[in-house]
Amino acid sequence: MKAKKTSTAVAAALKPAPRVRREVDPMFRIALLAVGTVTFLRLLWLAGQPIDLYPDEAQYWIWAQKFQFGYYSKPPMIAWLIWATTHLFGETDLAVKVSAPLLYVPTSLFVHAIAKRLYDARIAAWATIAFITLPAVSLSAIIVSTDVPLLLCWAAATYGFVRAREAGGGRWWLLVGVAGGLGLLSKYAMGFWLGSALGFLVLVPDERRHVKPFLLSVLLAFAVYAPNFVWNATNGFVSYLHTRDNANVRNFGLHPQAFAEFAGAQFAVFGPIFLATLIAIVATARWVAADRRALMLMCFALPTLAIMLVESILSRAQPNWSAPTYITATILVVAYLSQKGRDGLVQWSVVLHVLLFVGVAGAGDIAAAIGHPIPAKDEPLHRVRGWRTLGTSVSQIRMEHLELPLLADQRELMAGLIYYMQPHPFEMRMWNPAGHVKNGFEMDDSLPGAPGGDYLWITGRTGHEAQEVFDRFEAHVPVAHVVVPAGGPTRDVTIYKLTGFKGYAGFSVPAADSATTPTAEPAAPPP
Repeated sequence: MKAKKTSTAVAAALKPAPRVRREVDPMFRIALLAVGTVTFLRLLWLAGQPIDLYPDEAQYWIWAQKFQFGYYSKPPMIAWLIWATTHLFGETDLAVKVSAPLLYVPTSLFVHAIAKRLYDARIAAWATIAFITLPAVSLSAIIVSTDVPLLLCWAAATYGFVRAREAGGGRWWLLVGVAGGLGLLSKYAMGFWLGSALGFLVLVPDERRHVKPFLLSVLLAFAVYAPNFVWNATNGFVSYLHTRDNANVRNFGLHPQAFAEFAGAQFAVFGPIFLATLIAIVATARWVAADRRALMLMCFALPTLAIMLVESILSRAQPNWSAPTYITATILVVAYLSQKGRDGLVQWSVVLHVLLFVGVAGAGDIAAAIGHPIPAKDEPLHRVRGWRTLGTSVSQIRMEHLELPLLADQRELMAGLIYYMQPHPFEMRMWNPAGHVKNGFEMDDSLPGAPGGDYLWITGRTGHEAQEVFDRFEAHVPVAHVVVPAGGPTRDVTIYKLTGFKGYAGFSVPAADSATTPTAEPAAPPP
């Protein structure tokens, strides 16, 4: 009997303790539902094909056809993402774009994790909802760009930074390093994050103990990034030179109008209420100085924005160049308004952000439905319409001239045609008499200068600009004039048969052509 009791006691001791079910934070459920709903609606909208690929997206897709560790104007991550999504989901516009809305899911979750770690569940939930509905995020989620993986890596590195500074958090420096390296492979602006982190650690005395492990994580980041550096070294550092030219550092001056345009655009990027609140936080400064959490968030937000403001007045800056600012600025603004008892402003901001995007994305359809169509040039998304129709029309014309290789003279047109024409004319050549390299096509696909050859030229040139090209051939014959209307001409090209190429010798390049970058790739997608 005693032995039986003993064995029962031993069995009871060995029996695993019942699992304690952890309740999911109800505020997190709300945030997750908001992120899921917004993402689903974005995917549904994109699946309806209301917009075509923007030429930058088309060019990224072209890059994705050849795996490399770098490309003319960007690090490789954007091409790798498009390669992955098109191999998984097929060759469609949605498959090219799908990484944009999907990657904003983990980015939003990192925003939640940062805010929850620093503040509380309520602030974390509203920061997440506010972020996923920011006007800039809504636009970025429908046009795949380098900002999408950059913001994910920026948020991941920030979360790792928060955790690594906690007691026993040393392993989180690995996340900082890996996210930093992947961020550099996404966009060179990740360097601003590394500088901001180091600045915070150096400027705050009792944070300086973290400098050494942080620098080790920076070494890891550069190790992850190294393949792109090697690619640049073997290609004349072309991506770095493009980044320099994009900043226009050679033509610094004072441009108050450009500054006003950039600063004003930030109200649309971040939302008017949120940006006004951020300005108020910076202006008062006492609240930030008294709170280490707020100070850290500000250190990851303000330097990038300040640099872009300076860039805009000295040269120019695209509105999206400040995008990383708003990862931590969103948390900062929500925390500030919550602590001031102004939660209602956060909620109204979310509503306003949604309405702003609906107004931009649906302006054309809404205006047409009420009988007052918007002129094509004024429609917010006009730059991402008409490319499919143009490609289809040119494809039909090309079928009658299959013996002729294709020639183009403008980057956006060439990218859109290669993507939308069937079969894809990867052999298309770029007219480049000056021999400069100011876009990826001029780097890889310039028409050689040796005489000989006939071509089917697709161009938007008219008058003397077209005559300059005609003069380099023995003869030219117009084949077709294609106009794609959308309330007004949005795509207008003429197709010529050019015979007997004489070569570039003797071609006179206008002086302005060598001093400016008319064919340089734009730094930002529309609108």
